[in-house]
Amino acid sequence: MHPYPTPGGTETGGRPETGPAPQSAGLEEVERLLAGGGVAVLSGAGLSTESGIPDYRGATGSLRRHTPMTYQEFTASEDGRRRYWARSHIGWRTIARAEPNAGHRAVEGLRRSGHVSAVITQNVDGLHRAAGTLGAVELHGGLDRVVCLGCRRTSGREDLDRRLHALNDAFRPTVAGAQLNPDGDVQLPDELVRAFRVAPCEACGGVLKPDVVFFGESVPKPRVQQCYDLVDAARALLVLGSSLTVMSGLRFVRHADRAGKPVVIVNQGATRGDPYAAAKVALPLGPALTTLAERLTGSPLV
Repeated sequence: MHPYPTPGGTETGGRPETGPAPQSAGLEEVERLLAGGGVAVLSGAGLSTESGIPDYRGATGSLRRHTPMTYQEFTASEDGRRRYWARSHIGWRTIARAEPNAGHRAVEGLRRSGHVSAVITQNVDGLHRAAGTLGAVELHGGLDRVVCLGCRRTSGREDLDRRLHALNDAFRPTVAGAQLNPDGDVQLPDELVRAFRVAPCEACGGVLKPDVVFFGESVPKPRVQQCYDLVDAARALLVLGSSLTVMSGLRFVRHADRAGKPVVIVNQGATRGDPYAAAKVALPLGPALTTLAERLTGSPLV
């Protein structure tokens, strides 16, 4: 499984993505951007790596090692669903135990102080919510929720976890030595996967799916429009820890650029949005955002 749709899309406009690289900048550039307030934040997997959750496209990203589950495979194949739930049943517990890091707490501090007006995240780990940013728009959904593809009933992942434990009492592999992926998926031997029993929806007996956007699946249109509205209402856009490889996040950078709003990217590594950025900062997010929040709010983060 992968909580991001495939690259591409029909949206056009703005500068060509093969244009010149943005000006290299330091924290002062981001501080000036935030000082005026009203800045929308778009965060990606790079913000959560300091919480122990790996990214997909960084130097050690999981896309270099495995092919993620697609929406088409999940919906069409019982074997595919069994493979996803067996592997996720083990690995998700690590995601559930993860705690917000300094970067998440700094973003929330900047939101409370009015420097950040909105938070849009491509992450499915719920760490912005855990840091207190309850209004963060989870563009690709959340792993702590499950949806039935039949009756569309939603339920908590903890409830499903208990049911899966009951159905698979003898299923005892651990994540020790396994490579965790950003969505909680781990590699398991085929013989363990084949023995795993999948739980149906308690309401209708239908197929349960994590409430996230898989590869090959589109972000719901109302959620996309909500994000466009937040960017429209903002004075500028700050991208944190996203490669912007897929259109689901890149479109908001393009949208801000077309509207004449400044875009600043803080990410260690090139991004697909670099040609649209007024400045690019390559610094570790936790320390950098903590410094910014303390400078702008005049008090240490707690």
